[in-house]
Amino acid sequence: MRTDELRQKYLDFFKTKDHLVLPSASLIPEDDPTLLLIGAGMAPFKPYFTGQAKPPHPRIATCQKCMRTPDIERVGKTARHCTYFEMLGNFSFGDYFKPEAIAWAWEFITEWLRLPVEKLWVTVYEDDDEAFGIWRDKIGVPAERIVRLGKADNFWEIGSGPCGPCSEIYLDRGPSMGCGRPDCKPGCDCDRYLEFWNLVFTQFNRDEAGNYTLLEKKNIDTGMGLERIAAIMQNVPNVFEIDTIRPILDLVGSYVGRPYGEDPKIDVAIRVITEHARGVTFMVGDGIMPSNEGRGYVLRRLLRRAARYGKLVGLDKPFLHQVAEKVININRTAYPELTEKRDRVVGVIAREEERFQETLDQGTAILDEIITAVKRQGGTTLSGDDAFRLYDTFGFPRELTEEIAAEHGLQVDMDGFNRAMQEQRERARSARQDTTSIYQLREAYAKLQPEKGGSFVGYGSDSVETTVAAVIKDNEIVATVGSGEEAEILLEETPFYAESGGQVSDQGELRQAGGRAEVLEVKKLIDGRIIHFVRVSEGEIKTGSAVTAAIDRQRRLATARNHTATHLLHHALRECVGEHVQQAGSLVSPDSLRFDISHYEPLSAAELAAVEAAVNEFVLVNLPVTVIETSPEEAKRQGAIALFTEKYGSIVRLVRIGEISRELCGGTHVAATGEIGLFKIISEGSVGAGLRRIEAVTGRRALEYIDAKTEIIKALSRLLKAPESELVQRIEDLTEELHEKDRHLAQARGKLLRAEVDRLLQHRQTVDGIGLVAGEVSVPDMDGLRQAADLVKERLETGVVVLGAAAEEKVNFVAMVAKELTARGLHAGNLVRDIARLTGGGGGGRPEMAQAGGKDPAKLAAALTAVSELVRGQLANGK
Repeated sequence: MRTDELRQKYLDFFKTKDHLVLPSASLIPEDDPTLLLIGAGMAPFKPYFTGQAKPPHPRIATCQKCMRTPDIERVGKTARHCTYFEMLGNFSFGDYFKPEAIAWAWEFITEWLRLPVEKLWVTVYEDDDEAFGIWRDKIGVPAERIVRLGKADNFWEIGSGPCGPCSEIYLDRGPSMGCGRPDCKPGCDCDRYLEFWNLVFTQFNRDEAGNYTLLEKKNIDTGMGLERIAAIMQNVPNVFEIDTIRPILDLVGSYVGRPYGEDPKIDVAIRVITEHARGVTFMVGDGIMPSNEGRGYVLRRLLRRAARYGKLVGLDKPFLHQVAEKVININRTAYPELTEKRDRVVGVIAREEERFQETLDQGTAILDEIITAVKRQGGTTLSGDDAFRLYDTFGFPRELTEEIAAEHGLQVDMDGFNRAMQEQRERARSARQDTTSIYQLREAYAKLQPEKGGSFVGYGSDSVETTVAAVIKDNEIVATVGSGEEAEILLEETPFYAESGGQVSDQGELRQAGGRAEVLEVKKLIDGRIIHFVRVSEGEIKTGSAVTAAIDRQRRLATARNHTATHLLHHALRECVGEHVQQAGSLVSPDSLRFDISHYEPLSAAELAAVEAAVNEFVLVNLPVTVIETSPEEAKRQGAIALFTEKYGSIVRLVRIGEISRELCGGTHVAATGEIGLFKIISEGSVGAGLRRIEAVTGRRALEYIDAKTEIIKALSRLLKAPESELVQRIEDLTEELHEKDRHLAQARGKLLRAEVDRLLQHRQTVDGIGLVAGEVSVPDMDGLRQAADLVKERLETGVVVLGAAAEEKVNFVAMVAKELTARGLHAGNLVRDIARLTGGGGGGRPEMAQAGGKDPAKLAAALTAVSELVRGQLANGK
C-alpha cells in the first residue's frame, strides 16, 4: 500500500465515523507563543481542547506535517526516528472518549489494514486501569500483550496545554529485529517492537508552572506516524525505505558514489541527509527562513547537519537543493503548494548551503594551521579552546573538527571544549541579567487598584479632558510632581498611543491650571495600563487633578502616514516580488518607516522600482482606509494577514485599504491613502540570512529627501560643467580617464620597481652557500614592499629576501625564505622580528613569509646591514 493511498484510506475511515477532515496546518504555529514548531497533530487544535474556542466540528481528522528535534542525534541510527514526519490523527473535543477511540483504532488496523492480530501489542499508562480493561475485556487483547509503562513513556504532553495518559499500539516485527533479551517487549529501545499509533486520552491541562488541572470536557487526541505505518504496510525494515523516502535515499547514494545498503557507516550519513532534506524542504515551503534564533535556527541546524554529513562522505559542493527538488516531486500530489513554491524553496536551500560551504572552507583552512602547529610541536591533542573557537566564531561543527583531527592521528580535548562552552553560557546568562522593565508590573503599580489607569481613546480623539489617576516617581507613588522633575503618570483616559506593534508612541503635553508637563514617551504595562513618561515644564501636576491630555497632532499624522505606507508596501512586495514575502518586523516613526521581510536575496533595482511605483499608484488613487473591530475568525475569513508572532485577543482591529490590503493592526492610520502624499524607498539591505530591510519616507520627509537629492544633482552639474541631462555620461567619461591614468601610473611604477629589483640583485650576497638579498626600496606602502619582495624572490629562485622601506615616520619590513631552507633553521618570522627590533619595532609571521614594522627610519640602513649576521646565526642554531 503506497503512502499516498494509506494517508487517504485513514482519512476516509474516519469520515465514516462522522469526522470532519481538514488539511494539514503550517509548521509555523498560529497565535501560540508556547510552541516553536508544530510537533503533533493536535497542536493546531489546542484552543479547542482547552475550551478557548469552539471547533468547527466535535470530531476532526487530519494528516499533519510535524517537526520535532529532541531525537535529532538518533536520526539515521535507528529504524524509526525522524525530525520531520506526517502524523495521522483523529480528535474528539468533548465528544467520544476511550471506548470509541480504542475500538476504532483496532477496527482500522485489523479490518481496513488487515494487520495480523497475533503480532499486535499495546501499552497503557501504569495507573490507567480503565484503558487496560477496555483492551483486555472489550477488544480481546491478551493481558500478557498489554504492557503498563510510566509517565516518561505513556503520558503525553508537549509544553504547556492539554495532556493526559496514553495507550500505544505496537507491531512485533520478530526476534531478528530485536536485541535478543528474553524480557524484550514494548518499551525496549531496540527495533523489534515498532510503536506506530498513540492514543492520547486528554483529561488535563498543564500550565506553564507545571500544574495539572482536569478539563471540563475529556478529549481524544491520537497520532499515528504515517512513515511508520507505511514501513509496516510495505514490509520494509525502516521508515527510510518506504516509497516516499527510498527514492531520495537512492539519489543521495548516487551523489556519494556508494549505493545505499553497501556500507553501514555511509548508510547512516545517507539517511541523515535524506531525512533532514525532507524537513528543510517542508520548513522553507511553509515560509521559515534560516536564522540564528527560533524556528529559523532549527532550519539552519538541520540544513548544516545534512551538509556536514555530506562533507564527511565526500560531497564538497552544494547538493541539498537538488535533493529538495526530489522531495518536492515525490510530495507534489499530497502537498501541491510545494510545487508552486519550488523556485523559492530550492533557492533558499541553495544559498544557505553555499554560505555554510564557505564557513566549512574557512574553518578547514584555520584547522589545518592549528593541526600543523600541534604536530610541529610534537603534540597529540588539539586544545578545547581552539576547537571551541572554530565552533563559536566560524560555525565549524565540533564533530567535523574531531573527524579531521583523527585523520591526522590527533585527538580533541573535549573536556576543554565543554568547559569553554559552559563559560560562554555563563557569559550569556550574565548578559541577560533581569532588569526592571516598565513592561513588568513594578511594585508601585502593584499597590494601585487594577482599575487605576484608564482606556485608550486616541483613535478618535487628539485630546481629552481627564483625571490624573496616579503619579509615580522613582518607583514610589507620590501626590505631586513639580517643575523640572520627571515622573510616570497614569490617566483615567488617554489619547496617547503607547509604543506597540512597531509603532513609536505619541508625544504631546498635559495641561492643568497651574501646571504643564511634556509627554516624552508612552508605554503599556503588562496588565494593559498606559504609562506616560513626563517632564514637568511649569507649575506642578497633582494626583486627582483634572488635566487636558493633548497629543502632538502633526507627529501623529506623520506616523500614521508611515504606518499606512507599511501596509501598502507589504502588499506591493507580495505583488511584485512574490507571495512568499512575509513581514518579519517593522518600525514606524514620524520620520521614516523600516520594514523587515523574509526574502532570500537582495531586491534588484527593477524590483525596488516596481514596488515603489506600486505604492505610489495606491497613493494617487486615494484608496479609503477603514477600520473595523471584529473577531479573529471573521477577520481571517475576510483574508486578513496576521503576524504569527503577535498575540491577538477575542476582538481585533481589521485595517482595510480599499480592496487590496487587509491586516490585523492596532496602530494609527490615515483616512485615505492620498494623505500619504509621496512614498520613497531610501535603502534596502540585509539584516541577517533570509531577512531584508527596506527603509522609506513619506509625506514631507519624502519631499525633503527628493529636494536634497536635487541639490546634489545641481551641485554636480556646476562642478562638472555639464547639463543635468548629461551628468551620467560626463561622469562615465571622467571615470574612464582616471582608469586610463591609473593604468599608465601602474606601468610607470612597475618599471621603477623592476629597476629597484635589478639594483638589489646586483648586490646579492651569499651566506654559507645561500643567496641573500637585503636592501632598502622606495615604495609607498606594505603592499608595494611585498610586491618588490615577490619579484626578487622570483628572480632569486632560492634563498632569503629581506627588504625595508621608510614610510613617513615609520619603517616597514618584509622577509621571505625559500621553503626548502626552513628545514635548515631559517625562519622568516623570527628574522623579521629581530630586524624590526633594531628600529624600535616588532612583528613576526610564518617560516616562509613574514612582515614587521619599526619606529625609527634613521636606523633602517643599520638594520638591513645586520641581516647577513642574523641569517648566519639562524643557520648555526639550526645545525
